[in-house]
Amino acid sequence: MSAVLGALGTMGAVVGLGWALGRWRVLGERAAPVLARVVFAVATPALLVSTVAHADLHLLASRTALVTWLSTTVVAVLAVVVLRLVWHRPAADVTVGTLASSYVNAGNIGLPLAVYLLDDPVAVVPTLLFQLLVLAPVAFAVLDARPTPPLETDPGDAPAPAPGGRVPLAMRVETVVRRTLSNPIILATLTGLVLAALPWSLPEVVLQPFALVGAAAAPLALITFGMSLAVPRTTGGAAPRRDLALAVGLRSVVHPVLTWAVGSALGLPAPALLAVVAMAALPTAQNVLVYAMRYRHGEALARDTGLVTTILCVPVLLVVAATLG
Repeated sequence: MSAVLGALGTMGAVVGLGWALGRWRVLGERAAPVLARVVFAVATPALLVSTVAHADLHLLASRTALVTWLSTTVVAVLAVVVLRLVWHRPAADVTVGTLASSYVNAGNIGLPLAVYLLDDPVAVVPTLLFQLLVLAPVAFAVLDARPTPPLETDPGDAPAPAPGGRVPLAMRVETVVRRTLSNPIILATLTGLVLAALPWSLPEVVLQPFALVGAAAAPLALITFGMSLAVPRTTGGAAPRRDLALAVGLRSVVHPVLTWAVGSALGLPAPALLAVVAMAALPTAQNVLVYAMRYRHGEALARDTGLVTTILCVPVLLVVAATLG
Protein backbone atom coordinates (compact mmCIF):
# COMPACT_ATOMS: atom_id res chain seq x y z
CA MET A 1 0.00 0.00 0.00
CA SER A 2 2.89 2.35 0.73
CA ALA A 3 4.15 1.88 -2.84
CA VAL A 4 0.71 2.77 -4.17
CA LEU A 5 0.50 5.89 -2.01
CA GLY A 6 4.00 6.84 -3.09
CA ALA A 7 3.13 6.47 -6.78
CA LEU A 8 -0.11 8.44 -6.41
CA GLY A 9 1.69 11.05 -4.33
CA THR A 10 4.35 11.45 -7.00
CA MET A 11 1.71 11.86 -9.68
CA GLY A 12 -0.23 14.30 -7.52
CA ALA A 13 2.85 16.43 -6.93
CA VAL A 14 3.57 16.69 -10.65
CA VAL A 15 -0.09 17.51 -11.38
CA GLY A 16 0.14 20.19 -8.68
CA LEU A 17 3.19 21.63 -10.40
CA GLY A 18 1.26 21.75 -13.66
CA TRP A 19 -1.67 23.46 -11.94
CA ALA A 20 0.67 26.11 -10.47
CA LEU A 21 2.28 26.70 -13.86
CA GLY A 22 -1.13 27.09 -15.44
CA ARG A 23 -2.65 29.15 -12.63
CA TRP A 24 0.08 31.79 -12.75
CA ARG A 25 0.71 31.38 -16.49
CA VAL A 26 4.41 30.85 -15.99
CA LEU A 27 4.83 29.34 -19.45
CA GLY A 28 2.46 31.70 -21.25
CA GLU A 29 -1.12 31.62 -22.45
CA ARG A 30 -0.76 28.81 -25.00
CA ALA A 31 1.56 26.54 -23.06
CA ALA A 32 -1.01 23.86 -22.21
CA PRO A 33 -2.15 23.24 -25.82
CA VAL A 34 1.46 23.19 -27.01
CA LEU A 35 2.53 20.72 -24.31
CA ALA A 36 -0.54 18.60 -25.07
CA ARG A 37 0.50 18.42 -28.72
CA VAL A 38 4.05 17.46 -27.74
CA VAL A 39 2.75 14.68 -25.49
CA PHE A 40 0.26 13.46 -28.09
CA ALA A 41 2.38 13.72 -31.23
CA VAL A 42 5.95 13.19 -29.99
CA ALA A 43 6.56 11.90 -26.46
CA THR A 44 3.82 9.29 -26.13
CA PRO A 45 4.40 7.82 -29.62
CA ALA A 46 8.13 7.60 -28.88
CA LEU A 47 7.44 5.80 -25.58
CA LEU A 48 5.05 3.38 -27.26
CA VAL A 49 7.50 2.56 -30.06
CA SER A 50 10.32 1.87 -27.62
CA THR A 51 8.21 -0.21 -25.22
CA VAL A 52 5.82 -2.06 -27.54
CA ALA A 53 8.79 -3.08 -29.71
CA HIS A 54 9.95 -5.20 -26.77
CA ALA A 55 6.47 -6.41 -25.78
CA ASP A 56 5.14 -9.92 -25.99
CA LEU A 57 2.65 -9.98 -28.86
CA HIS A 58 0.51 -12.40 -26.88
CA LEU A 59 -0.64 -9.26 -25.05
CA LEU A 60 -3.17 -8.53 -27.80
CA ALA A 61 -4.56 -12.05 -27.69
CA SER A 62 -4.37 -12.40 -23.93
CA ARG A 63 -7.04 -12.62 -21.27
CA THR A 64 -5.91 -9.19 -20.09
CA ALA A 65 -6.83 -7.57 -23.39
CA LEU A 66 -10.06 -9.58 -23.55
CA VAL A 67 -11.11 -8.34 -20.11
CA THR A 68 -10.40 -4.73 -21.10
CA TRP A 69 -12.25 -4.90 -24.40
CA LEU A 70 -15.20 -6.90 -23.05
CA SER A 71 -15.80 -4.72 -19.99
CA THR A 72 -15.48 -1.49 -21.99
CA THR A 73 -17.92 -2.79 -24.60
CA VAL A 74 -20.48 -3.70 -21.95
CA VAL A 75 -20.20 -0.24 -20.35
CA ALA A 76 -20.64 1.46 -23.73
CA VAL A 77 -23.66 -0.72 -24.58
CA LEU A 78 -25.26 0.03 -21.20
CA ALA A 79 -24.86 3.76 -21.84
CA VAL A 80 -26.41 3.45 -25.32
CA VAL A 81 -29.35 1.40 -24.05
CA VAL A 82 -30.22 3.84 -21.27
CA LEU A 83 -29.62 7.05 -23.22
CA ARG A 84 -31.25 5.98 -26.47
CA LEU A 85 -33.87 3.37 -25.63
CA VAL A 86 -34.93 4.54 -22.18
CA TRP A 87 -34.40 8.31 -22.23
CA HIS A 88 -34.71 8.76 -26.03
CA ARG A 89 -31.77 11.13 -26.39
CA PRO A 90 -30.70 12.22 -29.91
CA ALA A 91 -28.01 10.09 -31.54
CA ALA A 92 -25.30 12.75 -31.15
CA ASP A 93 -26.04 13.17 -27.43
CA VAL A 94 -26.07 9.40 -27.01
CA THR A 95 -22.64 9.24 -28.66
CA VAL A 96 -21.11 11.88 -26.39
CA GLY A 97 -22.75 10.33 -23.32
CA THR A 98 -21.41 6.91 -24.27
CA LEU A 99 -17.90 8.29 -24.72
CA ALA A 100 -18.13 10.09 -21.37
CA SER A 101 -19.07 6.77 -19.77
CA SER A 102 -16.48 4.52 -21.44
CA TYR A 103 -13.58 6.58 -22.88
CA VAL A 104 -10.89 6.94 -20.21
CA ASN A 105 -7.99 9.34 -19.80
CA ALA A 106 -5.38 6.80 -20.85
CA GLY A 107 -2.90 9.47 -21.98
CA ASN A 108 -2.64 12.08 -19.24
CA ILE A 109 -3.38 9.74 -16.33
CA GLY A 110 -3.34 6.16 -17.59
CA LEU A 111 0.16 6.29 -19.05
CA PRO A 112 1.76 7.82 -15.91
CA LEU A 113 -0.20 5.36 -13.77
CA ALA A 114 1.16 2.46 -15.83
CA VAL A 115 4.70 3.87 -15.45
CA TYR A 116 4.70 4.85 -11.77
CA LEU A 117 2.25 2.39 -10.21
CA LEU A 118 2.36 -0.69 -12.44
CA ASP A 119 5.94 -0.23 -13.71
CA ASP A 120 4.79 -1.32 -17.15
CA PRO A 121 3.93 1.28 -19.84
CA VAL A 122 2.60 -1.52 -22.08
CA ALA A 123 -0.27 -2.03 -19.61
CA VAL A 124 -2.06 0.90 -21.19
CA VAL A 125 -1.83 -0.45 -24.76
CA PRO A 126 -5.02 -2.61 -24.79
CA THR A 127 -7.05 0.33 -23.49
CA LEU A 128 -5.50 2.77 -25.97
CA LEU A 129 -6.01 0.45 -28.92
CA PHE A 130 -9.66 -0.24 -28.12
CA GLN A 131 -10.43 3.44 -27.67
CA LEU A 132 -8.55 4.63 -30.73
CA LEU A 133 -9.45 1.79 -33.09
CA VAL A 134 -13.04 1.09 -31.98
CA LEU A 135 -14.69 3.73 -29.79
CA ALA A 136 -13.38 6.85 -31.54
CA PRO A 137 -14.02 5.69 -35.15
CA VAL A 138 -17.56 4.55 -34.30
CA ALA A 139 -18.25 7.86 -32.53
CA PHE A 140 -16.93 9.87 -35.49
CA ALA A 141 -19.04 7.83 -37.90
CA VAL A 142 -22.19 8.67 -35.93
CA LEU A 143 -21.33 12.32 -35.36
CA ASP A 144 -20.33 12.89 -38.98
CA ALA A 145 -23.74 11.60 -40.05
CA ARG A 146 -25.41 14.70 -38.60
CA PRO A 147 -27.16 16.90 -41.17
CA THR A 148 -25.30 20.00 -39.91
CA PRO A 149 -21.49 19.92 -40.28
CA PRO A 150 -19.48 20.85 -37.17
CA LEU A 151 -18.37 24.46 -36.86
CA GLU A 152 -15.06 23.68 -35.22
CA THR A 153 -13.81 21.18 -37.75
CA ASP A 154 -10.82 22.15 -39.85
CA PRO A 155 -11.30 22.27 -43.63
CA GLY A 156 -10.65 18.86 -45.06
CA ASP A 157 -11.04 17.18 -41.68
CA ALA A 158 -14.75 16.52 -42.07
CA PRO A 159 -16.64 15.45 -45.16
CA ALA A 160 -18.82 17.97 -46.96
CA PRO A 161 -22.58 17.40 -46.61
CA ALA A 162 -24.66 16.27 -49.53
CA PRO A 163 -27.29 18.59 -51.00
CA GLY A 164 -29.86 17.17 -48.58
CA GLY A 165 -27.62 18.04 -45.66
CA ARG A 166 -26.44 14.52 -44.76
CA VAL A 167 -22.87 13.37 -45.34
CA PRO A 168 -22.63 10.44 -47.78
CA LEU A 169 -21.68 7.11 -46.22
CA ALA A 170 -18.58 6.63 -48.40
CA MET A 171 -17.24 10.04 -47.39
CA ARG A 172 -17.90 9.34 -43.71
CA VAL A 173 -16.03 6.04 -43.92
CA GLU A 174 -13.12 7.69 -45.74
CA THR A 175 -12.93 10.44 -43.12
CA VAL A 176 -12.99 7.99 -40.20
CA VAL A 177 -10.30 5.79 -41.77
CA ARG A 178 -8.11 8.81 -42.52
CA ARG A 179 -8.47 10.15 -38.98
CA THR A 180 -7.70 6.78 -37.46
CA LEU A 181 -4.63 6.04 -39.56
CA SER A 182 -3.22 9.55 -39.11
CA ASN A 183 -3.33 9.34 -35.31
CA PRO A 184 0.29 9.44 -34.04
CA ILE A 185 -0.45 7.11 -31.13
CA ILE A 186 -2.05 4.51 -33.39
CA LEU A 187 0.84 4.74 -35.85
CA ALA A 188 3.39 4.42 -33.06
CA THR A 189 1.62 1.43 -31.53
CA LEU A 190 1.32 -0.32 -34.89
CA THR A 191 5.00 0.42 -35.59
CA GLY A 192 5.95 -1.07 -32.24
CA LEU A 193 3.85 -4.15 -32.95
CA VAL A 194 5.56 -4.62 -36.33
CA LEU A 195 8.98 -4.32 -34.69
CA ALA A 196 7.96 -6.80 -31.99
CA ALA A 197 6.84 -9.26 -34.68
CA LEU A 198 10.15 -9.18 -36.54
CA PRO A 199 12.18 -12.40 -36.28
CA TRP A 200 15.18 -10.28 -35.32
CA SER A 201 15.59 -7.35 -32.95
CA LEU A 202 16.69 -3.88 -33.90
CA PRO A 203 19.96 -2.74 -32.33
CA GLU A 204 19.26 -0.93 -29.07
CA VAL A 205 21.05 2.14 -30.39
CA VAL A 206 18.18 2.58 -32.86
CA LEU A 207 15.52 2.59 -30.14
CA GLN A 208 17.46 4.64 -27.60
CA PRO A 209 16.39 8.03 -29.04
CA PHE A 210 12.76 6.89 -28.83
CA ALA A 211 13.27 5.78 -25.23
CA LEU A 212 14.96 9.09 -24.35
CA VAL A 213 12.12 11.20 -25.79
CA GLY A 214 9.50 8.79 -24.47
CA ALA A 215 10.79 9.20 -20.93
CA ALA A 216 9.28 12.69 -20.99
CA ALA A 217 5.79 11.41 -21.83
CA ALA A 218 4.54 10.58 -18.33
CA PRO A 219 5.73 13.73 -16.49
CA LEU A 220 4.71 16.02 -19.37
CA ALA A 221 1.28 14.40 -19.50
CA LEU A 222 0.80 15.02 -15.77
CA ILE A 223 1.99 18.63 -16.05
CA THR A 224 -0.37 19.19 -18.98
CA PHE A 225 -3.24 17.66 -17.03
CA GLY A 226 -2.50 19.92 -14.07
CA MET A 227 -2.40 22.98 -16.31
CA SER A 228 -5.77 22.02 -17.80
CA LEU A 229 -7.28 21.98 -14.30
CA ALA A 230 -6.20 25.60 -13.81
CA VAL A 231 -8.06 26.78 -16.91
CA PRO A 232 -11.54 28.19 -16.16
CA ARG A 233 -14.36 26.07 -17.56
CA THR A 234 -16.13 28.33 -20.01
CA THR A 235 -18.32 25.81 -21.81
CA GLY A 236 -21.84 27.03 -21.11
CA GLY A 237 -24.78 25.30 -19.51
CA ALA A 238 -25.12 22.48 -17.03
CA ALA A 239 -25.31 18.80 -17.84
CA PRO A 240 -28.65 17.03 -17.34
CA ARG A 241 -28.46 15.49 -13.88
CA ARG A 242 -29.64 12.06 -14.95
CA ASP A 243 -27.14 11.91 -17.81
CA LEU A 244 -24.32 13.09 -15.55
CA ALA A 245 -25.21 10.58 -12.83
CA LEU A 246 -25.32 7.78 -15.40
CA ALA A 247 -21.96 8.69 -16.95
CA VAL A 248 -20.21 9.14 -13.59
CA GLY A 249 -21.70 5.93 -12.21
CA LEU A 250 -20.66 3.89 -15.22
CA ARG A 251 -17.22 5.49 -15.37
CA SER A 252 -16.19 5.45 -11.70
CA VAL A 253 -18.13 2.48 -10.28
CA VAL A 254 -19.60 0.10 -12.83
CA HIS A 255 -16.59 -0.14 -15.13
CA PRO A 256 -13.97 -1.03 -12.48
CA VAL A 257 -16.35 -3.41 -10.68
CA LEU A 258 -17.32 -5.08 -13.95
CA THR A 259 -13.68 -5.36 -14.98
CA TRP A 260 -12.82 -6.96 -11.64
CA ALA A 261 -15.70 -9.45 -12.04
CA VAL A 262 -14.76 -10.39 -15.61
CA GLY A 263 -11.06 -10.58 -14.78
CA SER A 264 -11.71 -12.75 -11.74
CA ALA A 265 -14.00 -15.02 -13.74
CA LEU A 266 -11.31 -15.45 -16.39
CA GLY A 267 -8.68 -16.19 -13.75
CA LEU A 268 -6.34 -13.25 -14.25
CA PRO A 269 -3.34 -13.32 -11.89
CA ALA A 270 -3.23 -10.60 -9.23
CA PRO A 271 -0.82 -8.17 -11.02
CA ALA A 272 -2.77 -8.36 -14.29
CA LEU A 273 -6.08 -7.95 -12.47
CA LEU A 274 -4.78 -4.86 -10.67
CA ALA A 275 -3.62 -3.40 -13.99
CA VAL A 276 -6.91 -3.84 -15.86
CA VAL A 277 -9.05 -2.62 -12.96
CA ALA A 278 -6.79 0.41 -12.44
CA MET A 279 -7.16 1.29 -16.13
CA ALA A 280 -10.94 0.88 -15.84
CA ALA A 281 -11.00 3.24 -12.85
CA LEU A 282 -9.49 6.16 -14.80
CA PRO A 283 -11.56 9.32 -15.26
CA THR A 284 -13.25 10.39 -18.47
CA ALA A 285 -10.77 11.56 -21.08
CA GLN A 286 -10.46 15.23 -21.96
CA ASN A 287 -10.72 14.16 -25.60
CA VAL A 288 -14.43 13.60 -25.04
CA LEU A 289 -14.89 17.31 -24.33
CA VAL A 290 -12.83 18.13 -27.43
CA TYR A 291 -15.09 15.93 -29.54
CA ALA A 292 -18.24 17.38 -27.96
CA MET A 293 -17.12 20.95 -28.59
CA ARG A 294 -16.14 20.13 -32.15
CA TYR A 295 -19.55 18.67 -32.96
CA ARG A 296 -21.54 21.08 -30.74
CA HIS A 297 -23.32 18.37 -28.78
CA GLY A 298 -23.07 17.34 -25.13
CA GLU A 299 -20.36 19.85 -24.13
CA ALA A 300 -21.72 20.29 -20.61
CA LEU A 301 -22.01 16.55 -20.04
CA ALA A 302 -18.47 15.89 -21.30
CA ARG A 303 -17.07 18.75 -19.21
CA ASP A 304 -18.89 17.86 -15.97
CA THR A 305 -18.26 14.13 -16.27
CA GLY A 306 -14.55 14.76 -16.80
CA LEU A 307 -14.41 17.02 -13.75
CA VAL A 308 -16.39 14.76 -11.39
CA THR A 309 -14.65 11.52 -12.42
CA THR A 310 -11.25 13.20 -12.09
CA ILE A 311 -12.11 14.19 -8.51
CA LEU A 312 -13.29 10.65 -7.79
CA CYS A 313 -10.28 9.05 -9.47
CA VAL A 314 -7.93 9.14 -6.48
CA PRO A 315 -10.29 7.58 -3.89
CA VAL A 316 -11.38 4.97 -6.44
CA LEU A 317 -7.77 4.08 -7.25
CA LEU A 318 -6.96 3.88 -3.54
CA VAL A 319 -9.83 1.41 -3.05
CA VAL A 320 -8.63 -0.60 -6.07
CA ALA A 321 -5.04 -0.68 -4.82
CA ALA A 322 -6.07 -1.55 -1.25
CA THR A 323 -8.29 -4.36 -2.52
CA LEU A 324 -6.12 -5.82 -5.25
CA GLY A 325 -2.62 -4.52 -4.52
